[in-house]
Amino acid sequence: MQRVTIALLMLYAFAVPWEYSLDWGEPLGNVARIVGILLLLAVAPQVLAGRAVRRPGVVQWLVLGLYLYFACSYFWTVDADTTLDKIRSYFQVMMLVWIVWEAGETAEHVRGLMRAFVAGCAVLAVLTILDFASPSAVAAEQIRFVAEGQDPNDVARFLDLGIPLAALLFATERQWRFRAAAIAYLPLGFLAVVLTASRGGFSAAVAAMLGSAMLLAVWRRREGVLVVGGMAAAAGSLWLVVPEESLQRLATIPEQVGSADLNDRLNIWIAGWQAFRQAPWLGYGAGTYSIASRLAPGDTAHNTAMAVLVTGGMAGAAIFAGILAAVALAIAHTRGLLRIALGTAFAVWLVTSMVGSVEENRTTWLLFAVVGLAGRLAQEEAHALEQMFSGAGLELEARALAIH
Repeated sequence: MQRVTIALLMLYAFAVPWEYSLDWGEPLGNVARIVGILLLLAVAPQVLAGRAVRRPGVVQWLVLGLYLYFACSYFWTVDADTTLDKIRSYFQVMMLVWIVWEAGETAEHVRGLMRAFVAGCAVLAVLTILDFASPSAVAAEQIRFVAEGQDPNDVARFLDLGIPLAALLFATERQWRFRAAAIAYLPLGFLAVVLTASRGGFSAAVAAMLGSAMLLAVWRRREGVLVVGGMAAAAGSLWLVVPEESLQRLATIPEQVGSADLNDRLNIWIAGWQAFRQAPWLGYGAGTYSIASRLAPGDTAHNTAMAVLVTGGMAGAAIFAGILAAVALAIAHTRGLLRIALGTAFAVWLVTSMVGSVEENRTTWLLFAVVGLAGRLAQEEAHALEQMFSGAGLELEARALAIH
């Protein structure tokens, strides 16, 4: 049964980046939701049958606390139906933090989750590029391209998170096929981010590439410089492929920052702040940002901190801040290339959270789950984890071939 659980866990990590591109509608939902239900059904019987439950860590306790807090917000929410729907949604995305903690046991599981997620990001990148190449997109003179069923800003965010993990896999994998696949994702993912014309996503992509360059330089300075140079050349050639209108949209980033408008997000944040001042302690209830802020139905906060402040008040924001601090501490427990990769991914998440409401995304809780597992193994199986992500994989493979 453990093998089935791990297999479903890897499939889940693979499906999360492109989940909205394969959606069967209600009552089934998207592919990640279906795999998540199967994953829960696989884990729950093991716990109910008497299998020892692993003692939760700080991240797990705080995530549970945040979920229970939002569940309790049903009793004071300004919209009971919306909050009830969000309670169900939060359970589906937050449960992964516990499942990964419970099922993950080895450094190989950490690497497997990273492989699966990067592979899923590659699928998302290909789907985005196919949209760019489609005749309908050409005929419509699109300037933003995105995989079917996806939002451009979300796509860019998911692709950004895969970049530092791909760089880590390239530096630490033992087999050339995995190394080649990992390094190929860097230009592929970056191209797809540029095609989305997401300004926040592009800014985060730059941070992701810089972190990846630092990782490769720490790994091996000479080889790292060559790889970084190759990535720069590949990135430079992208400007010959991407439509000029898409690049012009990205070029407005300094203008948007300078004007402090950020594509009308400032007005949305001001409305949220006014709402927060009216209910600062407990908030308005899960999922009620647009109602509390008197925005159009379906509008989001476009800022994770503001979303949590308005819907959860200071109490909810304090728990969420605790989760972020615990995630940062778990990263600090790791060492070497793994710490750089996870630190870069977390920094990318922080950048994108400033211009997007990502507390509801599965990628957020998948990232926190992987970091929590890595932090635990860094204390329980430090040698195995360091050996897995030491960057000595190529030498080990060469020695094995020489022996045989």
